[in-house]
Amino acid sequence: MITIEFEKLYSRDRIMQPCSVAVPFKKGMLTDENGVLLKDENGAVPYQSKVTGYWEDGSVKWLFLRFLVNLPANKSKNYYLDLTGGQSEKGKIAKDIQNGVEIDTGVLNLKLGTGENFIKSIECNNMSYNEKAFEGPFLSDKTGNTYTCRIDRWEIVENGGICAVAKGYGSHICGDKKIDFELKITAYKNRPEFETAYTIINTSYTPLQIEELCMLFHTNSASKSCVASSNYATDYKISETGEPVEKIVDDKLLLYHGNEHMAEVFYGTFFADCTNQNGGVCATIYQAQQNYPKAVYADKNGMKISIVPKGVGDVEMQPGMARQQKIMIRLHKADETPDDLSHYTTLYQMPDYGRLAPEVYKEAGVFEDVFIENKIKSIELSLTLIGDNHARCYGMLNWGDAPDPGYSQQGRGGGGSVWTNNEYDFSHACTLMYIRTGHRRFLDYMFVSSRHWMDVDVCHYSDDPLVFGGQWEHSLKHCIGSHMACSHEWVNGLLDYYHFSGDEDAYNTAYGIAENVIRLLESPQFADYGALHARETGWALRTLVDMYKETNDPKWLEKCEWIVGHFETWEKKYGYWLAPYTDNTVI
Repeated sequence: MITIEFEKLYSRDRIMQPCSVAVPFKKGMLTDENGVLLKDENGAVPYQSKVTGYWEDGSVKWLFLRFLVNLPANKSKNYYLDLTGGQSEKGKIAKDIQNGVEIDTGVLNLKLGTGENFIKSIECNNMSYNEKAFEGPFLSDKTGNTYTCRIDRWEIVENGGICAVAKGYGSHICGDKKIDFELKITAYKNRPEFETAYTIINTSYTPLQIEELCMLFHTNSASKSCVASSNYATDYKISETGEPVEKIVDDKLLLYHGNEHMAEVFYGTFFADCTNQNGGVCATIYQAQQNYPKAVYADKNGMKISIVPKGVGDVEMQPGMARQQKIMIRLHKADETPDDLSHYTTLYQMPDYGRLAPEVYKEAGVFEDVFIENKIKSIELSLTLIGDNHARCYGMLNWGDAPDPGYSQQGRGGGGSVWTNNEYDFSHACTLMYIRTGHRRFLDYMFVSSRHWMDVDVCHYSDDPLVFGGQWEHSLKHCIGSHMACSHEWVNGLLDYYHFSGDEDAYNTAYGIAENVIRLLESPQFADYGALHARETGWALRTLVDMYKETNDPKWLEKCEWIVGHFETWEKKYGYWLAPYTDNTVI
């Protein structure tokens, strides 16, 4: 039996709160994803599962579970998983409709469609909104271009009795310029909210200097408007008559706004709300302070949610760069107080996570052997301090990464900061610390760095096959003057993120990086034995082996055999593994 522990966290009960957990299994132990029983002290608990990894014999390696938890105030609670056979939640809460997708949680009905506005209708309790209620996302740039928004298609990427995830694909269009974006909508059974994860992709060959990027929600004559942000206590701006209220997060606020939290885990909430006699609509930007600039505005007519507020900050996306930003929209009853709103939005900012004991990962054998029976406290403390004191940098395009002072002082950035691009797989190091210690913050470090990595540090648009899909080497503004090198591309942390979050985008990004490595290995620079440093083919070997272990697909081993043969021929040529160092030496 596997124990899933939820730590004591909040001072309020959480009733039917969405959560997820990734469970690894030893080879041959689980052959059916529905062959598990999830329970608490009251009996069986419905769940939704999907396999995110298989062993080579076809048995389950990683099982990702979604379920709804009931957690008590000021107490911890355990759930349990065993292999006696169970039953996942029947039914599906999403279905395809003409030109779109319909999600019905039982409380909330949401219709998504194509065209200018992606929300066609929302119904929840006594509230009903048509396609004119939600507008955007709207984009304008600093060269004076205003883009129209178009959603081209939708697909259901995950669907069960607990949760549905739908993904939409669209573009911002201005003349012959087209900036692509993706929308991922996530909703849970019997919940009155949904998450909108919006990813903008610079599908052009020039920098995109964003002037404004926002969404509008018209809420039909609100009698009360509210905006709020928090650090330790929540600060509200409230108008009982629906007068305009606004809050802005920028670099100056961050600089003078004291915070002693682990910022990847929690900084505070940031939301807007409009309420009338029928109910209210609340919108929360995820990690807004960390991803500045951000703004929320509310008045009697509705809300404006600014991913990039007009005239605030400087957001310049380089060609091929992407960035995801998340917003939760929650429909609620009219009698909910600002403190109630703060509670639910804070839960979104810092959700409860189920924790497994280190022995579960060790027995499953899914990670390197980093488990120590007789720990030396001073060494463990040292490792923890190293992890906690990693460099952080805030801002929409920088959060999840950090500049390297050594590279910067060398002048590699031409006087600007050189970003490390998560060299060398910082995300995987955080995962290893999490599974060893169970400290939640290391999991969040991995989540934040991986999300940045798969957005900013990877080229999502290029006609150069040696660039497309690859991971940029450390460089100015993450990619300026950079190139792809096998010695600076890795996949382990992204695969960790995939298993722990269930987000297929991470798997697809890792797959693309590995394919880029193969294309690089087939380029002329690798034709001569010993012409490059060993770490070029060494890291390529590591990356391709990791993909083979993930997929069991022998295609990844073909180049691995070539690399090993390369090293054998290389040694025969010189008698040693010698590589160029200066013009007249090999080492």
